[in-house]
This record gives sequence, C-alpha cells and structure tokens, in this order.
Amino acid sequence: MATPKAAARPRPRPPRPLAGVHVVSLALNLPGPAALMRLRALGARCTQVEPPAGDPMRGYCEAAYAHMHRGVRTVTLDLKASAGQRRLQRLLAGADVLLTSFRPSALARLGLDAATVQARWPQLSLVRIVGAAGPRAEEAGHDLTYQADAGLLDGLALPPSLLADMAGALLATEAVLAALRQRDATGCGAVRDVALADAASWLALPRHWGLTAPGALLGGAHAGYRVYACADGRVAVAALEPHFARRLGEVAGLGPLTPQDCLRPATTQALADWFAARTRAELDALARTHDVPWVTLAP
Repeated sequence: MATPKAAARPRPRPPRPLAGVHVVSLALNLPGPAALMRLRALGARCTQVEPPAGDPMRGYCEAAYAHMHRGVRTVTLDLKASAGQRRLQRLLAGADVLLTSFRPSALARLGLDAATVQARWPQLSLVRIVGAAGPRAEEAGHDLTYQADAGLLDGLALPPSLLADMAGALLATEAVLAALRQRDATGCGAVRDVALADAASWLALPRHWGLTAPGALLGGAHAGYRVYACADGRVAVAALEPHFARRLGEVAGLGPLTPQDCLRPATTQALADWFAARTRAELDALARTHDVPWVTLAP
C-alpha cells in the first residue's frame, strides 16, 4: 500500500521589514518607480502621484511601467492647481517618506523644499533624487550623460542598460531606509539626496581602480576572464580565482593554469582555439560536470 505523501508545507512569506511604512512618490520615469518597486517588495505601502498626462515611462515601455507599479497605488494630481496641491498635502500628512525627482527649483515652487517639508510635517522624511549633487542639481542630464561622465562608455556604442538610473534606484532605497532609521533615533524626519551621477561613479569604481579598463586584468588581460567564440555562439568565462583557473586549464587540456599562465597571450590563444571547436551544448555539459564558471550565449 502506497504511503500518502506528506502535505506540502506552505512557503514562508518573505520578510516585510517596512510593513506599516507609507511612501508617497512624485518621482517619474525610471529611478523613482524602480526604487518604489524595491520598497514595495520590503513591505512598504506605496502611493505614486502622477500628473494628468501620466508617467512618460508608460509611453516609452508599457511593460517596464507595469512591472515597476505592480502593487503600487497610483493617484493622478495636477500639482499646478490648488486642488491638486491640497490633495497632496493630505497624502503627506499620513506618509512617512516623500520621494521626489524634481529639480530643487521645481520643489521650491511647489512648496516642497526641505525647510517647508520639515516645518509642516516634522516626521516626514524627504528623499530627493537629483541628477548631480550640490550646485549641479539644476543641470539637465540623463542616464547616458551620467554614465559618460563616470567613464562607463566605450567608443560610440550605447551602454547595455540604464546603469545610473538603476543604481540610483538602489541608492534611493538605501536612503529611505537610512532616513527611517534616523527618524527612529531622533523622532524627526530626515532629508537625504541621491545623485544619479554619484550612482554612476559608484558603478565605475572598478574601472577607475584599473580592474576593468581595456587591457587590464578584468579588461581582457586574464585568459580566464573573457568572452570567447564557440562553434555555435559565445561563452563568457569567469575562471578568475586560482582554483577555477587550474580547473579551466585541466578541462581544456592545457594542464592546471597558474596566475602567470593566465596573463600570457599564448594561453588566451590556446583557449580561443579550444572553445571555437566546441558547441554550446558540449560546453554547458562540461560546466556542469567540472564546476567551471562559464555561461554560453547565442552568437
């Protein structure tokens, strides 16, 4: 007689450390909504305020807009009209954090500069996403210009992702958590600024340290940390640590590779020849069998 299967245990709910926190956001496009998505995942109740014309991101990419606003309450307000401003003030009276992405001058015109916010809602924290810090906060810019300033562009190719915006969203999430922690300690809301230019500079640190510059250790010099062509595509190899490099050499029939071996052009050429003769399916199987860190890709 077959033994009945044990009842499946319910999956534990993810931690919700921000349960009970209400975040109101005026930030449109990408960094603000992406931060709101992270805060929502941490349990915060999130309200997105949009102008009558809506968030431009909806026109750029409906899928991105929908993803970022899942579980977020959206309210349409005309903040140029007194009725819209009064409705926002009522929202802020019950909020813990106000997230913005306007220039400082625009916030001042709306009566949402730091001094006014702190005087009117002492327990409300203000997190301001700006393009650049300090006196450059009024300058026009976008993800592409911040990446360019940080040295993350090569040649004329566009970057593969909106790195400054997405890193800025993470820094904004961090700023909200820090502001809430500060309020717990002082009883008063905090004001914190997040500059997208600083977010791009943070991501660019490995290049400035000399790790990922063209021809540097992780910029093509290390034979075990490169993208090679294979018979029907490409393979991204990340055998940087000595034990992985040794294993890479053994799998490729070159013998265990030392750190010095990995810096020799002859090693790079030998690996290029070996990968070029193998298919993605063969390489995927070898990675599973020998625990080597590579991933195959389409051409």
